[in-house]
Amino acid sequence: MAFSPALSSIPGITLDFDQLLPQLSQADAQSRVRWAVQTFGAGLVMSTSFGIQAAVTLHLVTQIAPEIPVIWVDTGYLPAETYRFAEELTRRLGLNLKVYQSPLSPARMEALYGPLWQNPDLESLNRYDQIRKVEPMQRALSELGATAWIAGLRRDQTDHRQTLQPLVRQGEYYKILPILEWSAKDIYQYLTAHDLPYHPFFDQGYVTVGDWHSSRPLSAGDEDERDTRFHGLKQECGLHLPLSPGAAESLDSSAL
Repeated sequence: MAFSPALSSIPGITLDFDQLLPQLSQADAQSRVRWAVQTFGAGLVMSTSFGIQAAVTLHLVTQIAPEIPVIWVDTGYLPAETYRFAEELTRRLGLNLKVYQSPLSPARMEALYGPLWQNPDLESLNRYDQIRKVEPMQRALSELGATAWIAGLRRDQTDHRQTLQPLVRQGEYYKILPILEWSAKDIYQYLTAHDLPYHPFFDQGYVTVGDWHSSRPLSAGDEDERDTRFHGLKQECGLHLPLSPGAAESLDSSAL
């Protein structure tokens, strides 16, 4: 699919959203990635959590941009299966992996603040996410000189993500969402077509997985897959929300 020229200058890329969004909305996932590579060049990065279906976006993007920096925020609390899954995919896909962690070790954080994830209140959970996830991600984007960021978000995952477009602006970064409209069936078909693995927790009933202490399998009483994370109190960890004075409050699923 051919795109109209973007209004761009590096540094300080400026994009004409009115012109681009109708074209990107009609484009397939691969075309969105190619456009991002052509538009942002060395300023383009992607992120992964090595979650249940992480292989899809990692494969799709690296088939087009094999050297793209892949940011993985390691909280220090991931299940052993996630670490092994990450090693498998990194080797198989030849990922240019960039691992970032909080400057506060898990032990030091717990000594200062206690096991924040055990507290069923948003203030504690937001502090945990800020320390272990948001700060490392922002540091990664800055240190890698990113201007744009590819992420595997899908509209059917959270209320906030239902409002997104395939190209958004988050703070000073552009974000490209190549599989935004994909369904669970689309994900399964891509995994099967390319003989890609999914996270081993899928076989245990998990539909989404994060830290070992705040993820659980889907149950019959869950209304949404994100109910299995964060005590069901939040849908977002903060990585994919704008940073603003009201960001912590917006992490509450009722405010999305």
